[in-house]
Amino acid sequence: MRIGGLASGIDTDSIIKNLMAANRLPLDKLTQQKQFIEWQRDDYRDINRKLNDLSNMVFDTVMRASTYSQKNVSTSSPDLSVKSISASADLAGTINVEQLALSANMRSFAEVEADPAARLGPYQEPPQTEVITIQAITAGGVLGEVKTIEFDPAEETMHSLITKINKTDTVNMFYDSFTGKVSVTAKHTGSIEGDAEIKLTGDFFANTLKLNADSDAAAGSGSGMKGQNVKFTFNGLSTERPSNSFQLNGFEFTVNQASNQNIQFSSSPDAEKIGGSIIRFVNEYNTLIEDISSRLSQTRNRDFPPLTNEQRAELSEKEAELWDEKAKSGTLRGDMVLTIALSRMRQSLNSAVAGASGNQWLSEYGITTSADYREGGKLVVDEAKLTSAITANPAGIHDLFNKNGSAPSEKGLGVLLRETIGTARSQIIERAGRDVSGPATFAIGRNLSNLDRQITRFEDRLIMLENRYYKQFSAMETAVQRANQQSAYLLNAFSGGS
Repeated sequence: MRIGGLASGIDTDSIIKNLMAANRLPLDKLTQQKQFIEWQRDDYRDINRKLNDLSNMVFDTVMRASTYSQKNVSTSSPDLSVKSISASADLAGTINVEQLALSANMRSFAEVEADPAARLGPYQEPPQTEVITIQAITAGGVLGEVKTIEFDPAEETMHSLITKINKTDTVNMFYDSFTGKVSVTAKHTGSIEGDAEIKLTGDFFANTLKLNADSDAAAGSGSGMKGQNVKFTFNGLSTERPSNSFQLNGFEFTVNQASNQNIQFSSSPDAEKIGGSIIRFVNEYNTLIEDISSRLSQTRNRDFPPLTNEQRAELSEKEAELWDEKAKSGTLRGDMVLTIALSRMRQSLNSAVAGASGNQWLSEYGITTSADYREGGKLVVDEAKLTSAITANPAGIHDLFNKNGSAPSEKGLGVLLRETIGTARSQIIERAGRDVSGPATFAIGRNLSNLDRQITRFEDRLIMLENRYYKQFSAMETAVQRANQQSAYLLNAFSGGS
């Protein structure tokens, strides 16, 4: 603890504080400079994240084929439903269903005598292990792999073992207490030419559950039924499939009744959904364009430098907030990386795509650049024209955005836009890094590290200067104290002599 001014009566602490405040001004400027650069770094990173979000959105909307395969499908009967899965072209015609697909099934050929809740066998030492296997038809209409279950009869009941069988994802099995029999049904419909759809091995099936070895044998003995395919005539072609839901030309057909009547169906592009995806992209693009443009034109308020800790302590929270708002303005004003990126993004969407399967210009689909230069190149959508173009040729719009080519003029607009964004992001990362980047890996980080070193050195010099001031004032106090002592001595000496 330092106590000054005892001899001189001078408030040395206040004097030194004022002297140091004047000497701290260059340090405050360094600290304010560092704060502004940190704001600039954070704003760069914010733009970088938004550019990345737009790039991902371009890929997930206007460049994705499924965006343009959305269809409106109509049928003449509720017995048929159709939806587009990956259709690139429309489809129309008739379908006549003669027979629905059914699952093979089996049931016990005699009443099951075992108690379903009792253990299947007595305890034995060493434990006895039995093995059963199940094999059944798959969704593709072929036999699946053999599923094997090993069990100890002393540990299992009929119920617990049936639960394990159902978990193999091959068959659905249950015990019916009313009839005393077990029912087994393949999980998938369809028939296998020349083979059974369900195959069972093991004494548990034959002796305990009274089941045949396979569904063919069960059907032959009157205790089961073979699976069957759905049979239909599609635009004059008679064919069949293992499931009542099947795909043709990118459409999924689902039938629920064998009506033996021609059911008409037709499809057309779902212009509302396709157009909605494109408009969503346009809106996100415009939002980013507006954000970047506004940052490039923001005024740098040099009369409102970042607040020092001492200055912030003198203001209310609201006053500090308003000051910060002005101080943060203009961090990216006139930035060349963003200016060039903005120009190239606009250029990417205003280019012709040579060799596109439809129109070569985005404007021919009703999407143009705003005539108001103050909007910075925002896109404007003529929804009626866009809907008409989608209805006529949705694949053409997809090609316009997604076409690949060796030359820039042969690349789709989405490809060009993502390349432009990728270049801009790389330049931003070189300048401002990522959230996880070390300061030595990007330009602003190196600048901040240099400022930190300058600040540290300046703070060390201020500490030395402050110590020097205190030593000087301490020396002054010592001199004043000696002078006071001498004065007192002389005064006492003269007083005593008289």
